[in-house]
Amino acid sequence: MARAFKTLVELYEQSIRNYANNPLFGVKKKGDYEWSSYKTFSRKVTQLRDGLAQLGVGKGDTVAIIADNRTEWAVVAYAVYCRGAALCPMYESQPESDWEYITTDSGAKLLFVASQEIHGQVAGFAQGEGALERVIFFDGDEAHEDSLQGLLQQGKDNPGELVHPEPEDLAGFIYTSGTTGKPKGVLLTHQNICFNVSGVLSLEIIKSSDVSLAFLPWAHSFGQNCELHVMVAQGASMGLINDVSTLMEDMAAVRPTVLFAVPRIFNKIYEGLNKKMREEPPIKQKLFELAMANSKRLRELREDNETSLPSTLLDRGFDRLIFEKVRERFGGRLRLCISGGAALSPKVATFIDNLHIDVFEGYGLTETSPLISVNIPGARKIGSVGRPMPGVKVTIKDVEGYDEGIGEICVRGKNVMEGYHGLPEKTAEVLDEGGELFHTGDLGSLDEDGFLWILGRVKEQYKLENGKYVVPAPIEEQLALSPYITQCMIEGTNKPHNVAVIVVDRKELEAWGGEQGVPKDELLTHKKVRELIASEIKKAGSEVKSYERPKDFILTDEEWTTENGMLTPKMSLKRREVMKKYGDELEKLF
Repeated sequence: MARAFKTLVELYEQSIRNYANNPLFGVKKKGDYEWSSYKTFSRKVTQLRDGLAQLGVGKGDTVAIIADNRTEWAVVAYAVYCRGAALCPMYESQPESDWEYITTDSGAKLLFVASQEIHGQVAGFAQGEGALERVIFFDGDEAHEDSLQGLLQQGKDNPGELVHPEPEDLAGFIYTSGTTGKPKGVLLTHQNICFNVSGVLSLEIIKSSDVSLAFLPWAHSFGQNCELHVMVAQGASMGLINDVSTLMEDMAAVRPTVLFAVPRIFNKIYEGLNKKMREEPPIKQKLFELAMANSKRLRELREDNETSLPSTLLDRGFDRLIFEKVRERFGGRLRLCISGGAALSPKVATFIDNLHIDVFEGYGLTETSPLISVNIPGARKIGSVGRPMPGVKVTIKDVEGYDEGIGEICVRGKNVMEGYHGLPEKTAEVLDEGGELFHTGDLGSLDEDGFLWILGRVKEQYKLENGKYVVPAPIEEQLALSPYITQCMIEGTNKPHNVAVIVVDRKELEAWGGEQGVPKDELLTHKKVRELIASEIKKAGSEVKSYERPKDFILTDEEWTTENGMLTPKMSLKRREVMKKYGDELEKLF
């Protein structure tokens, strides 16, 4: 029986009571994962809760945190909730100017940071005009007056009481990454988050025996609400990982049953497995192709409520011979992948599903806590983002240039935010009908079965010279499935056709170039390389309309990252920044 919660404190109390001895967090130490229980976690939360009380943190206050996923992050979060205060998380990868702006804008009274080094960078914030009184660090000199250990000891020495917030009380700020301008503080109440968490639990897709590999940042709503709070609510376990480059190694160690990730991770899995298969002998490649084709046929039969004994028997053989070995690369227990944050390519989703790992794509925004819709067992269409969550109503508002039934996705439900902190005009731009209807800014449609389909962002769409509209993100995702392309950006506003900036996979291109006799210093300019990339663009033709395909392109091997300012912390492309750097070169292509 699925449970419903009204506040995160209620969620926390029930989980500690019901799952005290379950493993909660696994932390990598000297190559091995060490696991701590819900009971151990509860002791730390209680100590910190009472330590916060000693610092005067209470109902109505805000506590900020700058840290990547770690046990202490979750301890701070639940201790803050248990004091009736609100949490404001930030990424370690954000620039210091963002840290200062968000700390001040949120009115944070206390700031937790990952290390003594960051403490040194931000200590001056407490001397400014904001509400900040003190900065506490996790890693560093434990004898220092601002160490976490000291605050935990204060709480241990001065036992206090738990504070029960109201459902309408603010649980936290989550600042949107901001592809342009300053980040906006999204105000989420306990009711907002718990409505979403309870909705996920009602779908009964997460079990208390499940284990995830937690690398989605908890500073973002997808990682925080859909993984951390849902897994805690269900008594499940999380292995913590900060470096995605060790993903496969960590999957083998943690052996997850559930993987929450963004499409970029699934794209890498897809590319990695395809690369490995290309290196296998022809007979193995042929067997893999046959196995995948048989999986595809079985799925199509299931969708038509039909069966085939020969295909089923073949599938069992292929599973033992091929798919089991592939799944072993993920730890051997992975049964469920949940994708969100951006559109997942149907080609990638189908590929993973063919391996007998269920892939369920969902959709949401920070402003909707975040889930709006999700595919689930028995109600799934690959390529869609599923049906609306329980209690969430989706409507489509007409947008110029699109047929009837295609338009802006609008949402109503208890998961919709209170508004943007201190920005009434920005709030009014997206919330109407008494603050109940949220305009997502995303293009989409609902089919006859109630499944939601995403086409892209309304603001990102542009019109070509011939009057045809283009939404670039889905095209870019499709092109990035090429083994030689890691990232790309399409542009063609008021132009006769599209062009692109393409970030190549240097390693893959060097290997290909070595076979073709292309010198390494000519990888971005050689005629053969340009012909290769042009052929890769052409391969995407079946998924992309002819007028959407870029007719020309420029190549770079400088990956777009948060560090060089081309991506937001949640890995969204900052189109304005890319255009600043490459706009003049793109203009020459026309």
